[in-house]
Amino acid sequence: MTDLPSALNTLFTEFYYWVTVVMMFLIHAGFATYEVGVARPKNAIKTLSKNIMVIPVVTVTFFFFGWWIYFAFVNGPFINNGMGLPESANIFYAWSDIMGPNLQDRITGVFWAAFLLFSWTAASIISGATIERIRVGAFLVIAVMIGSVTWIIDAAWGWSPAGWMVQLLGYHDAYASGVIHAIAGGTALGVLLVLGRRAGRFGADGEPRVIKPHNVWMTSLGLLLIYTGFWGFYAACNIPVWDIGGDAGPFFSATNIYLMPTTLSAITFNFLMSLAGGMMAGYLISKGDVYWTLSGGLAGIISASAGNDLYHPIQAMIIGGVVVVIIYKAHYYVERRWKLDDAVGAVAVHGYAGFLGVVIAGFLLWGYPAAAPIEGSAAPWFGVTPDGFPAVNPIGNFLGAIIMFGVLGFIPGYIAARVLDAMKLLRVPPEIELAGLDAFGAAGDLYPYFAHVETDYESTERAEAADFLSGRS
Repeated sequence: MTDLPSALNTLFTEFYYWVTVVMMFLIHAGFATYEVGVARPKNAIKTLSKNIMVIPVVTVTFFFFGWWIYFAFVNGPFINNGMGLPESANIFYAWSDIMGPNLQDRITGVFWAAFLLFSWTAASIISGATIERIRVGAFLVIAVMIGSVTWIIDAAWGWSPAGWMVQLLGYHDAYASGVIHAIAGGTALGVLLVLGRRAGRFGADGEPRVIKPHNVWMTSLGLLLIYTGFWGFYAACNIPVWDIGGDAGPFFSATNIYLMPTTLSAITFNFLMSLAGGMMAGYLISKGDVYWTLSGGLAGIISASAGNDLYHPIQAMIIGGVVVVIIYKAHYYVERRWKLDDAVGAVAVHGYAGFLGVVIAGFLLWGYPAAAPIEGSAAPWFGVTPDGFPAVNPIGNFLGAIIMFGVLGFIPGYIAARVLDAMKLLRVPPEIELAGLDAFGAAGDLYPYFAHVETDYESTERAEAADFLSGRS
């Protein structure tokens, strides 16, 4: 690098992504802390190890094929010139450029790492929903599926400026309401329908029984860490410096993932206002429950993420509040109606909130440019802006939400779980579930120096669980 201005830009961009990756690591630390707090002590260590193993397994698979998918599949099957990568869409470096030392390439590694951390997040969302009864091996298979295949396909389609959903549908999801959260929530729903409920989770009359977090403080701390990492996630969804001037001459700005201008200041307003709206709604609707207050804040951010580059802060706050009320009621309706045992409310907090966030953005941002046109792309299906940009619209975002939650989320999750279940690899045996996952293998005891005296509630729960498991077996 011999030109000082371009060298400074390159080094700043490299450092920018490196910092966001470090911040995003707190998301995974938060999920691990949060899930251990929710799990009962007899399952806590296996819950922790399951989440920890996402890091090496998904990292390796994302290196070998996940990252390549993002560049190779911006076009859908038989859509927008088939499955190939348009030359004009090759904005960043391809997979082959990270397979050896390259001192000229100072961006790919840190940008790859940012996407990798998104992959960990997608897998961890499913981890929390399925705690206390899924086998570690089965979970890791599903983690690889979503972390290195399905979510990165949806990123190629809907989170690249050249993606067919962006160029043809006018899909807009700047901070991943659908791209990360809806797909993870949909996958979790598909897996849970096959995996089934925990022993003792529902009484003999079918009424849900609350299995309380064993450590509310750990759960709360985990969610606060996720908030912190999520802030880094938001920054990682931006490109810090990009020339968006085009034919009019140089004009440098920060941009969103679609190369459309935005600012860190704008997304900071909207991040905090959507968080506040979600937390207030969660506190009120749950009558002060700490878990739902914090989960409401997370759902508030997720619900406003699709359009947080363009919303007014008051819009972000209102969206966060309204969506949290809806997903709270939906969570308990589905739980009672279909006996769905989602241990952490992941389907609602991530899936329903992400789906609604994408749909709402389609209406509120109707007519705004989704991304700059890409040479060689077909004409947008649902209209363009006066300048010829593919336009954000309700139809495109609604179809996009269905693709994210259903086509790439629920269906693969359900099929993968059915296959694993048919092979007797999905769920731990009844006797292990009843005794606790940590009682077998090398897991050990989370609190080895504290004696536990069983309460009447736990004794009743254990008896009902034994009846449930003996009947199931």
